[in-house]
Amino acid sequence: MGKLNIAYVASEAMPYSKTGGLADVAGALPQQLADLKHRVALFSPLYRTVRIDRHDIFRVGRFTDLSVWVGGREWRFNLLQRDIAKNNKLETYFIQCDELFDRESLYVDPATGKDYADNHIRFAFFARAVLLALERLDFKPDIINANDWQSALIPAYLKTAERDHPFFKNTKTVLTIHNVAYQGLFEADTFADLGINKSYYYPTSPFEFWGEVNFLKAGIVFADAINTVSETYAKEIQSSNEFGYGLEGVLHDRRAALYGIVNGVDYDTWSPANDKLIAKSYDQDSVADKTTNKLELLKLAGLGENKFEKPLIGVINRLADQKGFDLIEEVADELFDLDFTFVLLGTGQEKYHELFEGLAAKYPERISVNFKFDERLAHLIEAGSDMFLMPSRFEPCGLNQLYSLRYGTVPIARKTGGLADTIVDYRQAKAKATGFLFEEYTGEALLSAVSQALALFEKKKSWLSLMKRGMKQDFSWKKSAKRYVEVYEKALGV
Repeated sequence: MGKLNIAYVASEAMPYSKTGGLADVAGALPQQLADLKHRVALFSPLYRTVRIDRHDIFRVGRFTDLSVWVGGREWRFNLLQRDIAKNNKLETYFIQCDELFDRESLYVDPATGKDYADNHIRFAFFARAVLLALERLDFKPDIINANDWQSALIPAYLKTAERDHPFFKNTKTVLTIHNVAYQGLFEADTFADLGINKSYYYPTSPFEFWGEVNFLKAGIVFADAINTVSETYAKEIQSSNEFGYGLEGVLHDRRAALYGIVNGVDYDTWSPANDKLIAKSYDQDSVADKTTNKLELLKLAGLGENKFEKPLIGVINRLADQKGFDLIEEVADELFDLDFTFVLLGTGQEKYHELFEGLAAKYPERISVNFKFDERLAHLIEAGSDMFLMPSRFEPCGLNQLYSLRYGTVPIARKTGGLADTIVDYRQAKAKATGFLFEEYTGEALLSAVSQALALFEKKKSWLSLMKRGMKQDFSWKKSAKRYVEVYEKALGV
């Protein structure tokens, strides 16, 4: 098939807004699709965080004071655009409705710590506003790629309230699920606010989920194709409630249209050869210069250069049960009796702050904990660590293991989701290995994987081969973008 018209719809996108991995994907994939010569338009809300002046964003004169009906009232909005000359052929549009999006944060009210009470209105409006904007722009999409629950109503609207709209007669939809745990659940009476005939809401209907309205379920049912951010995660979320969070049956029903595509990496930012935030750049041919970064990391972490000969394990993550920190807690004494140094960067649940504060007090010369966000330290941990630990309970894709591979920092991870798809276990295939994986979700399995990695570290020649093999892996966005095009073509029946 020839070049496609693709509308990419995301509730956050770098460098404009971010709470999680969706923003990184939306900030990279649409540009890669445009680089493949497709016509691509990215749509996102105009939040308070969006810096209009910095990003050359301007109001599209003929598209001001547009309106859609949601929640029994008319919502007016403006369409803003980034200067395409400054955006490398990617068309980027912002939906401006200050009453709904000019807030302190994207989804959660900082005053209460809970989701904004009107999130169903905000993102039903966003879906309808994008559809109207496409029509006014005369941008007839072959594909609309919605993302997560915040834009999952777009496939639903096109199959219900807008099913007879001639403008979208030939449009197909793809829904990308970044984390099925977040579904957009709302009280049953909110369905009346969506502007969809009430006949579509009944027990077991596409919108209903245990007596509530479920935006993500509706998107899964109505999208022409669905993808997740790794092949293994696509299988896992069909397998059980542990991974599917109640939608495993719905996903299994759509399995013929469900695909897994591993996220890509922006190697302009995350590559030791290009990284401006590390102490010294290096690549496969100058991997010895990685030691300069290890020394700088030890210094910055307050661990002292005399620890240089010991293996250094890094962690950058949200401190939560999902990320496997309960396993570290389970075997903390045995784990830290092993001979290595440890640097952690992240924030999260208070119990894990307390755990690592206690461990750092017990081993002050070996453990550095940093409860914050620090971009330079994050890059230095990737460049300066010998190993990177990711013991996740589940991981739709994961990015840090991909960064670690390119930086020659050997990942130790649980065999789940994207971690299983991107790391080859040394204990299963030494000649092709790029890291260490463990299958059982137990502290004992974690401890065994770390112990074996530490043992191999002492065999310098074998360790160097493992490092270099990881550095050769290609997880570029260009490769992933081609897989997305394949899914788009399948949705179109090509």
